[in-house]
Amino acid sequence: MTLIIVIVILALLVLWVISVQNSLVKADEVCNNAIKQISVQQTSRFDALTALIKLTREYSSYEADTLQKIVDARKLAANPTVADINANDELLRQIGGKLIAVAEAYPDLKASQNYQEAMKGIKEYEENVRLSRMTFNDTVTRFNQKVRMFPTSVVAGLLGFSKREYLEEEKGKKDYPEI
Repeated sequence: MTLIIVIVILALLVLWVISVQNSLVKADEVCNNAIKQISVQQTSRFDALTALIKLTREYSSYEADTLQKIVDARKLAANPTVADINANDELLRQIGGKLIAVAEAYPDLKASQNYQEAMKGIKEYEENVRLSRMTFNDTVTRFNQKVRMFPTSVVAGLLGFSKREYLEEEKGKKDYPEI
């Protein structure tokens, strides 16, 4: 009888560990998906900026070529990290500032309908990235809670799950040029 009780307890413990592992894997995958969504939104922003750079080329080929080199230098990882996302945000901030400066120097460019539409699109992508960043941080919060709370933390540690890094508030966001 004691042997049956021990076997039942062990079976319940194994089922609980499997359940915790599955829960951690699901939460980890949600975090991975959320950060990839940010990468997708950033790619869309880069595409919109590339279109705006082409429009800028009509007014200043030097500025457009310089901005195009910055865009071409970006490296979007297949599995982006928090550092990759932050690096792309910094690159986008630089490009946005330079495009604003070019538009100020060329009033005809700034008044053009194509420029206005491109800027509207960039603003929309900016909002999408902001929402994606919030979603990522929310998913990381839920994952980190699972990883850190007892008794799940014991299983998480044994299976190699560790706390994930949050996306910090964008440095210099207050200084970000109004696009």
